[in-house]
Amino acid sequence: MLENIFTLLMLVMLQAVLGFDNLLYISLESKKAPVVDQKKVRKNGILIAIILRIVLLFLLVSIIDYFQEPFSFLTAKVEDIVSFAFNGHSIIVLLGGGFIIYTAIKEIWHMISTKGLEVSEMAIDKGSKSSKAVIFSIVLMNLVFSFDSILAAIGLTSEIENTTTAFIIMAIAIVISGLLMLFMADKISVFLSKNRMYEVLGLFILFIVGIMLVTEGGHLAHLKLFGNEIVPMSKTTFYFVLAILIIVDVVQGSYQKKLLKQKQLLEKK
Repeated sequence: MLENIFTLLMLVMLQAVLGFDNLLYISLESKKAPVVDQKKVRKNGILIAIILRIVLLFLLVSIIDYFQEPFSFLTAKVEDIVSFAFNGHSIIVLLGGGFIIYTAIKEIWHMISTKGLEVSEMAIDKGSKSSKAVIFSIVLMNLVFSFDSILAAIGLTSEIENTTTAFIIMAIAIVISGLLMLFMADKISVFLSKNRMYEVLGLFILFIVGIMLVTEGGHLAHLKLFGNEIVPMSKTTFYFVLAILIIVDVVQGSYQKKLLKQKQLLEKK
């Protein structure tokens, strides 16, 4: 019993750590919905995602070998130029990472363009997407982010002999982490709404998340370019880059405020 409780706590912590990038995506994506629906969109999106995560867990436990086994029709080698062996897991991670990179670049481009700023101001109240479309995006990307966390959970519970007990423990961890995500999503969204300058930081973090997923997908597909194997970005590297981005943003913001005060003092003189 004590071992099962310890495993459950470890799984909840794992889900919470691995779910940060997913939480950031939910907070940014929900802003595209009409303002009056944003809180409901986050709530419904996460609740639906929790249910689908448990379904995904059941499927992965049942057919995990299918997702890990390379597809014969997607396995090839072209001399020393390129070689790959795609499986179900790698394809899902690659597509998810590519979509996140595209979304981040598109939003950043809109921010720095004059037209994008005008559209952004007009879309504050109306929202740029329908609530259903935003919920669909949140649920879809939640499933993409879920793959690694669920596979890691399966690995942590592999020593539990009773498969039913292992499944129950993983399902409870998913529900608890989902409820924590539900609680934090509103707080992060409110913070970004009050401090819109941090949206740029959030989008660049999301861009790095996309790169991390693409490199991981390439590694899972045993992708080699000119004899060089694609190496996945580690979580340690990701959090290090994340810390550097936040520190730079905070220092730059403080420095800009200092320059603004100096400019105001000079104008008074």
